[in-house]
Amino acid sequence: MNKQTFGGIESKFSQREQAAIYLQSIPYDGTSTWGKGADQGFKAFLDAAENMELYDIETDSEVYKKGIYLLNEPQPFASPEDMFERTYQRTKALLHEHKFLTFFGGEHSVSIGIMKAFHECFENLTILQIDAHADLRASYEGTPYNHACAVHQASLHGNLIQFGIRSMDVSEKKYMNLDQVYFAHEIFHSNDWLEKILAQATENVYITFDLDAFDSSIMPATGTPEPGGLDWPIVTKLLKAVFENKNVVGFDMVELAPIEGLRAPQFLAAKLYYKMLSYKFKTKK
Repeated sequence: MNKQTFGGIESKFSQREQAAIYLQSIPYDGTSTWGKGADQGFKAFLDAAENMELYDIETDSEVYKKGIYLLNEPQPFASPEDMFERTYQRTKALLHEHKFLTFFGGEHSVSIGIMKAFHECFENLTILQIDAHADLRASYEGTPYNHACAVHQASLHGNLIQFGIRSMDVSEKKYMNLDQVYFAHEIFHSNDWLEKILAQATENVYITFDLDAFDSSIMPATGTPEPGGLDWPIVTKLLKAVFENKNVVGFDMVELAPIEGLRAPQFLAAKLYYKMLSYKFKTKK
């Protein structure tokens, strides 16, 4: 168990009973195929958060006072199937506690079990995937619980909106709803994507955020840093609108693979996490 608190907050704001927010780390990196290290992302994220100001200027709020509790990390996983099943069961149990659940990977495969549990808990759920990669393969390297399959099940059983995509295999096209895919190169040359996303999203929204959605110039610390990606203003414009207009029921953040001596990526991840909480509780429905 990591004894740190998020952002170094006082103990009275980090107790399980009083906290409105749970943060679950899932340090799994078992199926990544190139850059390794996502299982080390949470420690770097927490270290960065301790050096971050906890007053959010945009929302004029200090969301940490709602309480952020760090849950115990799971024991090591034996296989992708073990990771999926235990993450799914753990998320189902946590949903009964009626907290705002947030998750930090690990690679993107950790989201599969999480999203399954949320689909079963919330009717009419939209999955908003912010990502460089389509992640729609039915199976990869012998398992459907690979990081390359992160949103395949969501595409079959729910309302999936994909944002920032700029890398995929041609085989994934058959699983895509192209009306709800916002490719990165199109975002930069359009002004109507936000209105369309809000119209396509249902009332309840779960956000799965792969940090490689950001351009590799500001987020190189991922397994596959892709050029041509998103910047901070575009991402926060989208997130702010979604939190203001929909009921965001939870989110995960994945694929931070720290680079020794480079602190900016984990600081960005910490700021993004805190910004999402600030939007949620400033505009809580």
